[in-house]
Amino acid sequence: MQEQAQPPVEPATACYVGIDVAKAWLDVAVRPSGVRWRTAHAEADLPPLVDQLRQLGPQLVVLEATGDYERVVVARLATAGIPIAVVNPRQVRDFAKATGRLAKTDQLDAGVLAHFAEAVRPQSRPLPDEQAQALGALVERRHQVVTMLAAEKNRRQQAAPLVRPLIAEHIAWLERALTELDRELDRLLRASPLWRERDDLLRSVPGIGPVVSLTLLADLPELGTLTHKQIAALVGVAPLNRDSGAARGKRVVWGGRARVRTVLYMGALAAMRCNPVIRAFWTRLRERGKPPKVALVACMHKLLTILNAMMRQRLAWQPPTVEAA
Repeated sequence: MQEQAQPPVEPATACYVGIDVAKAWLDVAVRPSGVRWRTAHAEADLPPLVDQLRQLGPQLVVLEATGDYERVVVARLATAGIPIAVVNPRQVRDFAKATGRLAKTDQLDAGVLAHFAEAVRPQSRPLPDEQAQALGALVERRHQVVTMLAAEKNRRQQAAPLVRPLIAEHIAWLERALTELDRELDRLLRASPLWRERDDLLRSVPGIGPVVSLTLLADLPELGTLTHKQIAALVGVAPLNRDSGAARGKRVVWGGRARVRTVLYMGALAAMRCNPVIRAFWTRLRERGKPPKVALVACMHKLLTILNAMMRQRLAWQPPTVEAA
């Protein structure tokens, strides 16, 4: 491991920092000075890193969302009051390609992150409170258990008779774990008046069940704070133009938060059956000749718009009022 390089103290200079997070170490790059250093990714090494960044006084620190490795670093920096943004790795990789940086190492990635912070300046978001982090962790674990459960059920169908009892035993264990997670999630929601109010608002909408509500609360905390266009783009249900010159390409949706989009898809399917607003919207689109998939995505978009308006206005499900919002 390389020796740590001490960054210069430049409080009067606006600077941007990129941190590439690996399991064993953190690579740090600063723009525009070009200073770089590496530090161990250990609990004991984070306070010195925080002190170094405080001395620099960066306008923004950017990290990629890796799933688990960046969480402790983000928590440390955010609680120290350092402005920080956690961004989608695909965005950063596309930025690197656009700027001609095709090689990829941890140190190069840190430099790209710093450049991304300086050029794009993604919005810094405050660290969720402790209860929101706990809710997010439980929802993520529930998603993992559901994924494992589906995989094991698929394996059981093709498994040899000798191993089927073992798979069945694991399925039973996963089902018990899922029940316990649901019980803990419900307990956490009911323990907080704020979470309980938000959950009740969301679940007042026909088609929105506990899984959709929990996922929105944990993975889409911006719900109710953004415009309908911003929230649709954030989730990835806003149609994007693909035009060039006189050519007009098909509008497509992509990017955004995949897990939110998945539960919103299930919510829209349910709403098409039991929600009069969404059902009527679906019928109108199909009568106009829209393909089923296009109509379904449009229903997801409309359902998200309704939920966003409800959370902003703190109104329970009221079809005439919310539809007009």
